[in-house]
Amino acid sequence: MNLRYYILFANYEQGLALRDILLQDGIPNRIAPAPRAIQGDLSCGMSLLVEPEYIEQARRSIEEHHAAYHRIASLEGQIRPNRDRYC
Repeated sequence: MNLRYYILFANYEQGLALRDILLQDGIPNRIAPAPRAIQGDLSCGMSLLVEPEYIEQARRSIEEHHAAYHRIASLEGQIRPNRDRYC
């Protein structure tokens, strides 16, 4: 099961601010495009990708710092490591 958690934002400034907070708190995360399946009507296409083993730490950090975000959504199977290999 390749469950991934995406933190979605109303704008990229919120995303970059939260990325800095999470990194300061030692929580691994990556900037990633927000999957269309969970983006909804948000105009910001940026999300932060957090692995399942770190999502509870991320939630605590967001709460502790009163960080702005839209929502946290999970999806399975979004990353396919072999999709750009042709041989």
